[in-house]
Amino acid sequence: MQKQAIFQSKLLPYALVAPQLAIVLIFFYWPALQAVIQSFLLQDAFGLSSTFVWFDNYIELFRDPAYFEAIVRTFFFSFAIAVSSLSFALLLAVMADKPLRGSMLYRTLLIWPYAVAPPVVGVLWIFMLHPSLGVLSRYLRSLGVDWNPLLDGNQAAALIILAAAWKQISYNFLFFLAGLQAIPKSVLEAAAIDGARPMRRFWTVTFPLLSPTIFFLLVVNIVYAFFDTFGIIDTMTRGGPGTSTVTLVYKVYSDGLLGGNLGSSAAQSVILMVMVIVLTGIQFRFVERKVTY
Repeated sequence: MQKQAIFQSKLLPYALVAPQLAIVLIFFYWPALQAVIQSFLLQDAFGLSSTFVWFDNYIELFRDPAYFEAIVRTFFFSFAIAVSSLSFALLLAVMADKPLRGSMLYRTLLIWPYAVAPPVVGVLWIFMLHPSLGVLSRYLRSLGVDWNPLLDGNQAAALIILAAAWKQISYNFLFFLAGLQAIPKSVLEAAAIDGARPMRRFWTVTFPLLSPTIFFLLVVNIVYAFFDTFGIIDTMTRGGPGTSTVTLVYKVYSDGLLGGNLGSSAAQSVILMVMVIVLTGIQFRFVERKVTY
């Protein structure tokens, strides 16, 4: 029999929810509303005067080839980061789920990188792969690889993807491990009795049962790649060389704070917000159909 909580006062439930609602309204909805309003204004760099220009900021954006390049680059980065981080995390979770000696230490060490802030991740990886100071760069040069992400845009993009994926692997690993441990052992044992080999058991039994976890992590990783990679990009490449690592979120920062074009920056943030909402809705509309609950 389920117990139902009964509040003595009708105002008490609203009072308990009020702090969270206040945080959401003040730090999420109010800034979003301000960005929408500012996207229709043309302001000077100091914010002393503004002119209502309707959709001129949006029109200028869609006329700018650099903005479309940033869109394509953002989607490429998001796909590469999500696929690589999810794949490696699943592989590590499968290995950690086995009854091995020292598995608890192994799991703990794999979770630790998630506590590292994105700017710190950028500093760590740029020191390891700096063309003149990095330890790994020296090893690459000994193999005959001409490694210089400060001059080569493709190498800089690969470095950003590598660092961002490494940062997210720990988060994905934690959820994959929990999902693996929630799968009933009797199901896997029944598949083994039927003669299914380990790889076949994984793809026909384990992987479908992990689909809710995979779907959740796919949404989270896409949002992470769109927004939370800003600190890594700013620390490692600052969008360079040239514009080879400028994504949508970094372009909002560079055009608004560094370039002083506040109206265009606000319009970009609104478009970015709409993109993420639409992309998440598409995932829930189509990808969730293949999820097995």
